[in-house]
Amino acid sequence: MSLGAVLLLAAALAAPSVSAQPVTERSRQKQAAEKERADLQQRLAVLKRDINQTETAKGNAADSLAESELAISRANRSLRELAQEQASTEARLSQLVKQQTELAAVVNAQQAQLSKLLRDQYVAGNEDRIKLLLSGDNPNRINRELQYMGYISQAQARLIETLRVNLQAVKSNKAETQNAKFELEEIAQEENEQKRVLEKEKSKRTVLLAQLSTKLNSQRKEVGNLQRDEQRLSGLVDKLAQIIEEQKKAEAAAREKRHQEQLAKAKAERERRAAQQAKAAPGNKAAPGTKTTPKPSPADAIDDDEPPQTLGRNDATPSAEENYGKPFASLRGQLRLPIRGDLIAKFGGKRGDGPSWKGLFIRAPEGAEVKAVAAGRVVYADWLRGFGNLLIVDHGNQYMTIYGNNQSVLKRAGDLVKTGDVIASAGNSGGNEQSGLYFEIRHQGRAFDPLGWVTTR
Repeated sequence: MSLGAVLLLAAALAAPSVSAQPVTERSRQKQAAEKERADLQQRLAVLKRDINQTETAKGNAADSLAESELAISRANRSLRELAQEQASTEARLSQLVKQQTELAAVVNAQQAQLSKLLRDQYVAGNEDRIKLLLSGDNPNRINRELQYMGYISQAQARLIETLRVNLQAVKSNKAETQNAKFELEEIAQEENEQKRVLEKEKSKRTVLLAQLSTKLNSQRKEVGNLQRDEQRLSGLVDKLAQIIEEQKKAEAAAREKRHQEQLAKAKAERERRAAQQAKAAPGNKAAPGTKTTPKPSPADAIDDDEPPQTLGRNDATPSAEENYGKPFASLRGQLRLPIRGDLIAKFGGKRGDGPSWKGLFIRAPEGAEVKAVAAGRVVYADWLRGFGNLLIVDHGNQYMTIYGNNQSVLKRAGDLVKTGDVIASAGNSGGNEQSGLYFEIRHQGRAFDPLGWVTTR
């Protein structure tokens, strides 16, 4: 191959290709994630519809806020997710640009080296080997020179192949870089759209609150409404627990089925080998199969909760390093409350003439971060009458934590969360008078005093 042809090949490989804007990897992953969540969302929608069908109270003023409060929650969650995506994509783009610079330097050096080798070969001519063979010199010297020439040719071939690989890497890097830029454009467009939605829904909610202020205040104090709110939440928790238990049984049945199939396969294999051994040496007995004893599942119970000694302010919130890998039942006295703020209602306290509080209300500014008190899976993230934007985390062994009256829920049903993850932002959704967070801990559907399980220091 001539010098000009090789250089033309290198230039062709290095030249960027022009194509239409592709569907980004981010879009494909987003579509796949939405498809995976579809089944869970459908089941939760059926659950919510069942709860609504059992309602006897009509004309609740807080229901008028549901649509806008849910839209505000979703917009804030989307904006938070987009901000995280943007930071990740910008970091990836920066790394790609750095790699592009390094690859370009390597390719330039290899092209210069190859050009020099080909130029020297061209100047020397292509008859070197023939001249050497016909020179009549010492055969040992001729053989040695031919070997040297072979080494040089091999080195040239390796250099060309390495250059080809690096040129392909440059091409791939450019494609990834362009994809990252397209993704950033998508994110910016989605952010602008979500900001418009957020401002629109906030304005809508402000107007509704002004119109419904008197009715909300009166309904908030009605004993019947408070009792129905409590029953509604308890019913939701019980049905979620039932769904979780059904899923566990289905998974256990599937595991048992696989286990039995493995045992049957192993038994058939043992019998086959035993038959072969019996033919070779009559009288041999197959080794007895081993028995497996299933491990009993531990049952957790709640002791009588000790009443809190003081009520005041909480300034300690969960961090990622806490309680790693520990079962929830072992965390009594080690948990931290999910938000900083003033405790203005405690478990067991009377709500006027209505039922007693089943959890805590922590007053905090709107938008303050709400953190998961322990690791678990989100099983509910939606609006519920009496509790506004509500999020429930399942911690296993029938332990759940409940976070209500949020401005926004920042996780989706099915998401795994770790201790200290930001899962919501405080607010006064659901027609609540003050901004803050309503917080409960439940076991087997029964609420118990969170202050017996947390430390505020």
